[in-house]
Amino acid sequence: MESIKQQVIKILKKYTFNNEVWNGFTDNSSIITDLKINSARIVDIIIDIEEIYNIEITDEELDSLTCFKDIVDLINKKN
Repeated sequence: MESIKQQVIKILKKYTFNNEVWNGFTDNSSIITDLKINSARIVDIIIDIEEIYNIEITDEELDSLTCFKDIVDLINKKN
C-alpha cells in the first residue's frame, strides 16, 4: 500500500507545477482543488497509472476519482 502511495505521488508531482500545493497534503487532498491539476492532466495521470500497474480504468471509475485516496484505493482493488 505504501509503495502504491509513493508511486502515485511521484506521478502526480509530474503534473503539479507549484510545489506549494503539497504543503498540508493528505490522503483526502482533492486532485483538482488542492493539487491544482486540471482535467486534461488527469487523463495523462490515468494513462501513466494504467501503464505502470497494467490495469484499465473505465470512464465511470475515472469520474469517481476525486482525491488521492480514491486513486490508491482503485489501484489496490484492481491489483
